[in-house]
Amino acid sequence: MLTETELNIGGTKLKGVWIAIVLTIGTSIGGTVWTASSLYSRLEAVENRPIPDTTEMQEQLVALGSNLETIMERQKELISLQERVVEVEKLVTEMQVTVEKAKLATENSDKIQGRLDKIDKEVDSLWQGMDFLANPYRGE
Repeated sequence: MLTETELNIGGTKLKGVWIAIVLTIGTSIGGTVWTASSLYSRLEAVENRPIPDTTEMQEQLVALGSNLETIMERQKELISLQERVVEVEKLVTEMQVTVEKAKLATENSDKIQGRLDKIDKEVDSLWQGMDFLANPYRGE
């Protein structure tokens, strides 16, 4: 059927398969032209688009920059406070050790005081015994 078909274009006779080839090439060229035209119109639309106003974004960036500076200053202050806290923790630890030593010293001093009191009683008893031996009839 396609082999029997004949087409006369500008004095040129095309038969069968050549018609299919010419139609294929023609539609490909047409599709390429249409795609190029579409792409060109999109590029024109992009080029003709107005440039947005960046003033507001610049103001926001300036505000963000000042906020970042403030954050950096606060971070330095926090680092300084952290160093102070570490120093205070060391002092507290040292004080706890000193208090524990003082408690031990107080307990030892209480024990020593108890022994001294006992020795004082024994010495007093000895003196009383010596007084009694020196003058046995004195108290009676």
